[in-house]
Amino acid sequence: MDDSFFNRVYEVVKEIPFGRVTSYGAIAAFLGARMSARMVGWAMNASHTAADPVPAHRVVNRNGVLTGKHHFGVPNLMEQLLESEGIHVENDKIIDFEKYFWDPMLELRH
Repeated sequence: MDDSFFNRVYEVVKEIPFGRVTSYGAIAAFLGARMSARMVGWAMNASHTAADPVPAHRVVNRNGVLTGKHHFGVPNLMEQLLESEGIHVENDKIIDFEKYFWDPMLELRH
């Protein structure tokens, strides 16, 4: 496990605004590791061990699917957290994903 990479991922995820989401691949691209979306997923799976809270529920796959939902302990917790932020989810997929998508490449300075 690459702790420094995971910590860089967590710093990006902490910047995702309330009511917005991003993808594993968008985070990987922002960190200069475009082919490392899966590693971002591993970081999200381990995010409960981070020193500060990480809003992992705001990270989904490139199609807006809640692929990490099984790592939240409670089956529908990820969906509930997103819906509490005004993001509608049906069949484990964010409705109007593009509307809620937050791109760190556009929103954060390198």
